[in-house]
Amino acid sequence: MGVLFASKRHTRRAHRAVSGKALGMSEKKESAEQGVPKDLGLGVGASGSNQRMINPDGSFNVRRNGQSFFERFHFYHFLLNISWLRFHLVVLSFYFVVNCVFALLYWWVGLEQLGGLESTSPNGRFLEAFFFSAQSLTTVGYGRIAPVGLSAGFLATIESLVGLMSFALITGILYGKFTRPNVRILFSTDAAIGPYQKINALMFRCVNARENQLIETEVQVVMAINQSSGDASRRMFFGLPLERDKINFFPLPWTIVHPIDEKSPLFGLGLEELKSRKAEVFILLKAFDDNFHQQVYARYSYTWKDIRWGRKFFVIHQVLADGTTEIDMKKFNQTEEAILN
Repeated sequence: MGVLFASKRHTRRAHRAVSGKALGMSEKKESAEQGVPKDLGLGVGASGSNQRMINPDGSFNVRRNGQSFFERFHFYHFLLNISWLRFHLVVLSFYFVVNCVFALLYWWVGLEQLGGLESTSPNGRFLEAFFFSAQSLTTVGYGRIAPVGLSAGFLATIESLVGLMSFALITGILYGKFTRPNVRILFSTDAAIGPYQKINALMFRCVNARENQLIETEVQVVMAINQSSGDASRRMFFGLPLERDKINFFPLPWTIVHPIDEKSPLFGLGLEELKSRKAEVFILLKAFDDNFHQQVYARYSYTWKDIRWGRKFFVIHQVLADGTTEIDMKKFNQTEEAILN
């Protein structure tokens, strides 16, 4: 659908005139009227790519060059941010590698310095050294195998210290992962432009995917669009006023609505214009987690490719006979056709 209000020619001309005026405002006036900073920290240089600046998982689509791996990598942050499965794989890999290293060191100093070895084959003696290393690392010590030489005793002492320090660090990271507020806000895969009262509106949906309680939830929506000025092109940011930008409780899906009235930066813009200007809509959501008593945040974005014209979202919650409200998450992303005003 080329233009939002294609049914009336004079309305379309008025829309284009108003939208052109809106997108041509001075940067100072734009910031004052729209209530958002000129630059969100995502850069004002116009992007020549159709890729979004914020990925669907909330991460930023940014890559740093000119730094070594160790300059930009922080192991503690890495372990805090990875999934539980990857964290356990890292811990198990570390445990296996450390025991292999010390088993090789015991082999190097001579396995005759370990008393109690029963196997006679090389592979069997290495496995026994590996299991003795595991006992020393965890300070278990079953007693059958023990160091009898100075070198083996020194290695066992060092390994016990390594084990104590390593498990203390792992315990601290486990505690940090358990106590870290980790919100899971789902956003609809697409945004929709559909009828709203006597006008049209940009709409998208979000929901708290967990059972924890979020209160005082606020959302800010900003549209980034390329603005040409002579031979130069800049990335401009416009705040999108919402029907409601704050709710006290967040137990149900929330359909966030931006009315496209005469004050809207989207007023009179069609799909082709959003495509040529590489429009992207950023969502910044924050809420108070009642379990952790901390502020939590979520972010998402929709590019022009994610906006569906002439659609509206299904109602996905209903009240059952026992008074319970049921949410059908299978229809969370589904929309239906709607006639634009």
